[in-house]
Amino acid sequence: MQPDNKHYKSAVRKWGDLGNGFYRNPVLNSDYSDPDVIRVGGDFYMVCSEFHYMGMPVLHSKDLVNWTIIGRVYDSLKHDPKYDNMEGYAKGSWAPAIRYHNGRFYVYFCTPDEGLFMSTATDPAGPWSPLHEVVRVAGWEDPCPFWDDDGNAYLGHSTVGAGPIIIHKMSPDGTKLLDDGVIVYVGKIAEGTKIYKRNGYYYLIIPEGGVKTGWQTVLRSKSIYGPYERKVVLQTGNTNINGPHQGALVELENGESWFMHFQDTGILGRVCHLQPVTWVDNWPLMGCDGEPVTVYRKPRAGKEYERTFPQTSDEFDGPELGLQWQWNHNPVNERWSLSKRPGYLTLEAMYAESLLKARNTLTQKLIGEKGTATTELNTENLKNGQRAGLAFLGGTQENWIGIVREGESSYIKAVTAGIRYHGPEIETPNVWFRAEIDLNGITQFYFSTDNENFIQLGGPCRLEAGFWKGARIALFSYNTVMDGGRADFNWFRYEFE
Repeated sequence: MQPDNKHYKSAVRKWGDLGNGFYRNPVLNSDYSDPDVIRVGGDFYMVCSEFHYMGMPVLHSKDLVNWTIIGRVYDSLKHDPKYDNMEGYAKGSWAPAIRYHNGRFYVYFCTPDEGLFMSTATDPAGPWSPLHEVVRVAGWEDPCPFWDDDGNAYLGHSTVGAGPIIIHKMSPDGTKLLDDGVIVYVGKIAEGTKIYKRNGYYYLIIPEGGVKTGWQTVLRSKSIYGPYERKVVLQTGNTNINGPHQGALVELENGESWFMHFQDTGILGRVCHLQPVTWVDNWPLMGCDGEPVTVYRKPRAGKEYERTFPQTSDEFDGPELGLQWQWNHNPVNERWSLSKRPGYLTLEAMYAESLLKARNTLTQKLIGEKGTATTELNTENLKNGQRAGLAFLGGTQENWIGIVREGESSYIKAVTAGIRYHGPEIETPNVWFRAEIDLNGITQFYFSTDNENFIQLGGPCRLEAGFWKGARIALFSYNTVMDGGRADFNWFRYEFE
C-alpha cells in the first residue's frame, strides 16, 4: 500500500513535517487514540485503540513524524455477539500494546466486557495470527507485556474505571498469565500503563487524571513489583494542549528518546503529538520544562524522509479495500464485494431501522484541519426501502446525504443533526455526493448529477464525537423495509489540509 501524499492540498504545512527539519504538533492529525509505538532497527510501528471499528491498523514510520498504514491485526471480533448485532459501541479494543520479542511482533489489547487478547506476526504488515484469548475476564483495560532480561515475562494492566495498576507473571510465550497479579500502584484515574526497563530501573509510564485534562506520570523502581517512586513529567502548563498523556516511550538507535501521546480534540478524536525526552537522574523528562512543544526539530533518524500520510482515497479498482477503511462493527463479508462489479465497491443492503444499526457501514478516520470527501454512486440496483450514500459517524446524531428508494423512484435526501431535508427525484443512473468539513468540525453536504455542478442540500451541521471516538466519514447502504438492493460505489476521494 503506497502512502497518501497527493491528497494533502495545503500549500502551507500546518501540522506534521514542516519540510525544514522541524515538525509541528500534532504529527498525526487524526484519531489514533492511545498510541503505542516501538522501534525495530530503523523502523517504527504503531497501533491504537479502535473500539467498535474493525479492525486494528498497524502504522509504519521511518522518523516518528511521517506515518502510513501497512497492515491490520484483525478484521473482526468474534468472541461476543454484540459485535455482530451492532451493540458494541464504545466496546471492542482498548489501548493496545505492540512489542517485538525474539523475532516476533506481539499485540495485546483488552475488551472491557470479554477479556485479554493477543496476536503475533513475523511481519508487522501481516499476516497476524488469529486472536488468542489470554484471559476471559470483564473489567480489564490497557494491557502491556514485558519480557525481562532474566527470562521472566510479565503483563501489566489497569481496570475499567481507571485503576489500579496490576502486574501479572506471564508465560514466556505470552499466551497465558501465571498468577492473579499484584497491585503496584493506585492513583487518580491511573491507566494505560506501558512497561520499560533502563539502567536497572523498571518504569511504568502511565496517564493519570482522565482523557481530556490528564497528565503523564512516570513510576520507577528497582523491582517490577515496586515500591515505585512517582514523578509527573508532562502536563498542560501554560500551553493549549489539553491532557497531554497516554502513549509510548521510544529510544532511537542514536540514544535519543521521544514520547508519542494523544490530545483529545473532540470531533477529530485523539490526535498524536510527539515530545522530546531528556533523561535527568534516570527520569524521562518530556517536552520543554515538562510542557508539550508545538514546533521542534525532527528526530535524528539518519536522513530526511518523504512526507507521508495515512491513506484516504480509494478507486475500488484493486482486489482489496484500502487499509484506511474500517467497518462499523463486524462486517457481513458475503454482502459486500470488489469483484461482483469490477471497479466498484458493492454494498448489498440489509434491513436496519437506522444508520447506527446498519451492517456493513464502511468508515475511515477524519484527518487534518479541513477536508472534502466526494463519492460516485451508481443507483441502478437499488430496491424499495433502500438508503445509500455518504455519512458521518460519531455519537448518536445522524448526519448523511444519499439516495432513498421509494417504490420505483429515487430521491436525494439528507439528515443533519436530526433535521431531514428533501431533495429532487433522480432519474440518472449516477449521482455524486460531497461533504466539506472545516477545522471547527462543521460539515456541509452537496449532490450532483454530473460531477461538475454541486448543489447544497440542508444547512451546515457541527459533527459529533462519541463512544470514545472522533467523528468519521462513511459509505453506507441499508434498507428500512427488507433485505435487498445493492449500492455500487465507483470511487471515494478525500482531500485534506
